[in-house]
Amino acid sequence: MIVEDAGSTAAGAAVLDQTSGQGFDLVIKAKRAMLPDGVSAAEIGVREGRIVEIAAGSTLTGPVAEDAAIIDVDETQVLLPGLVDTHVHVNDPGRSEWEGFDSATRAAAAGGVTTIIDMPLNSLPPTVNVDSLDIKREVAAPKAFVDVGFWGGAIPGNTADLAPLHESGVYGFKCFLEDSGVEEFPPLTPEEMRADLAELARFDGLLIVHAEDASVMREAPTASGRKFTDFLASRPKEAENVAIARVIEAARETGGRAHILHLSSADALGQIAAAKAEGVRLTVETCPHYLVFSAEEIPDGATTHKCCPPIREESNREALWQGLIDGTIDCIVSDHSPSTAELKLLESGDFGSAWGGISSLQLGLSLVWTEASRRGIGLAEVVRWMSSAPAAVARVENKGAIAVGNDADFAIFAPDEEWTVAAAELHHRNQITAYDSRTVRGAVKETILRGSHVGFDVPQGRLLSAR
Repeated sequence: MIVEDAGSTAAGAAVLDQTSGQGFDLVIKAKRAMLPDGVSAAEIGVREGRIVEIAAGSTLTGPVAEDAAIIDVDETQVLLPGLVDTHVHVNDPGRSEWEGFDSATRAAAAGGVTTIIDMPLNSLPPTVNVDSLDIKREVAAPKAFVDVGFWGGAIPGNTADLAPLHESGVYGFKCFLEDSGVEEFPPLTPEEMRADLAELARFDGLLIVHAEDASVMREAPTASGRKFTDFLASRPKEAENVAIARVIEAARETGGRAHILHLSSADALGQIAAAKAEGVRLTVETCPHYLVFSAEEIPDGATTHKCCPPIREESNREALWQGLIDGTIDCIVSDHSPSTAELKLLESGDFGSAWGGISSLQLGLSLVWTEASRRGIGLAEVVRWMSSAPAAVARVENKGAIAVGNDADFAIFAPDEEWTVAAAELHHRNQITAYDSRTVRGAVKETILRGSHVGFDVPQGRLLSAR
């Protein structure tokens, strides 16, 4: 049993704060709960949106209010911590016809995600200074069905804006080393990237990097036409490998924290592992599409599957899974990057001109669990990769685990239930996804945010700040 003061996060203190005289306003009784130490039967006491007692294999000792809500999680389901997705392109304001905070956060909730961190680009204006952050927060606040934090952006010429953005509560700063696809968010040169990382090191900020090298890309074939193999050749592994080497060197020299976004090239795993072993402050994510699909199975013209960096060969996919298992890759996040059907050029199937991005925010847990279970990987590992690890990378407090003192964020998950994805039934604004008609294992039955059931009518999410 774990009992602790509601305002504390240290485990094991055998004191329950009952001085207020208030009892639990929510009690969850689960035959199976994913606790930090593993799956166990548990009763969980919640007060005012926070976990204040966990009784593993036992009953709660604290008082229960007369009008408390009681949730019973049966033996076919597992109580999970709410997922934390730190890579979501909401595109709002400015391109809300692509997504928007209302549809994105509904989709997140439907997929068991209780916290997202919004990317700084594809919105207008991009989040590259405090004024643009204020605009985005004003837009997001009345629309959020789950909790929302924000990344800032690092672009040429805004180094002086990084510290003010940090003080205003962004979780870190995204940069590109290759064309971002939108002119208002230009890439950094390697020298600019290093200078910004040195600036961030002054206040222990985090630089998150789209790691494809512009110089390698200039030498690669130009993408055009319907053949996926031609598109794959236009974004070779070498572009990622070189860019990641540049990030590692900059992090080594500056002492700054760096994070590699959406790792696609498994060839980079060796240098990543070596850098981590050396003590370079480096973390890495990958995404469901790199773990589910292989290049060999993508039909020509299937621009629903276009993303940058691209989905690679089956052997590469299996090496990424091994990188997760051995800890070289830290976490799995969606890189949900939606657009309208028109921008996907579904009729022409032109990989060179179609917008690159895969919509998966609502589907990630089921997709990853389907593939993990086939490989004998347990649900605890999946939850760690998709909840506690991304929360740790971004330093999102009080999220990512069923632990005393944390927010009472949960997903009730039926791990053995199979279902077929229907794009038209998803909460994404544009019902276009590479996963349409795919059968998956595991279904989210209910999502709970700070102790309250997440419906799809009244937004109850909060805006998060890193400061």
